[in-house]
Amino acid sequence: MPIERHRPGAFFPRALVWLVVGLLGPGFGRTAAPEVPAALAAALANFRGDVPPRWSYTLSTTAEGKSTVELCDAAKPEFARWSLVRKDGRPPTTGETQEYLEGRSRRSRGGTAPKLTEQLDLASVEEIARDETATTFRCRIRPGEARDKIAGFLRAAIIVHRATHTIQTIELHSIGPFNPTFGVSIAEMKTRMTYSLPSTATPSLPQKVETRMRGTAFWFKSIDADMTVVFGDYSHVGKR
Repeated sequence: MPIERHRPGAFFPRALVWLVVGLLGPGFGRTAAPEVPAALAAALANFRGDVPPRWSYTLSTTAEGKSTVELCDAAKPEFARWSLVRKDGRPPTTGETQEYLEGRSRRSRGGTAPKLTEQLDLASVEEIARDETATTFRCRIRPGEARDKIAGFLRAAIIVHRATHTIQTIELHSIGPFNPTFGVSIAEMKTRMTYSLPSTATPSLPQKVETRMRGTAFWFKSIDADMTVVFGDYSHVGKR
């Protein structure tokens, strides 16, 4: 999870920012090790981190005092599905719409971020809480690539709804202050992703992503940042 360096507000790991548009990938995609608790293994086998095909939805993002509302229309061709609906509480200008579309095009050519679920260190899983309906597990995070200097300072907490074998929440949080690169000090880093429970009409769907970071760059410049992404207005397109 390399550190982005282009601006102070962008010091989030790439794999965490990814989640807003599909960070966790379509599914777990691997067989859980035998030592993994049965409830977690079943939930991981069912898990899909992104929105399934044929579902339209809106994506409302708030960060650094700015906001956007985007629409993904599953009825349109893949290259034309995304549109900017609102920017900072108002309809976007022609220039803002063009900039948005160009940015979307660049991101589509930018490759695929590591799937977070593939970075869960299943050998380190432990149960830390349980109530009438859910169990919370914790584990370490493996580096996503050779340059990843953040994973070792993070832990994952996974809340599993036992009756439906569904992951309700995944939270990544730092275990203490750390220095991922020269001149950068991170006091706190947290990303929390929540999902709905499935029903007869809908699968489990992403609901919200919340990120929080507190830290400094070169000992005096704040890199504090918060971001909230809300998924909404889900509708299914075509036959089920």
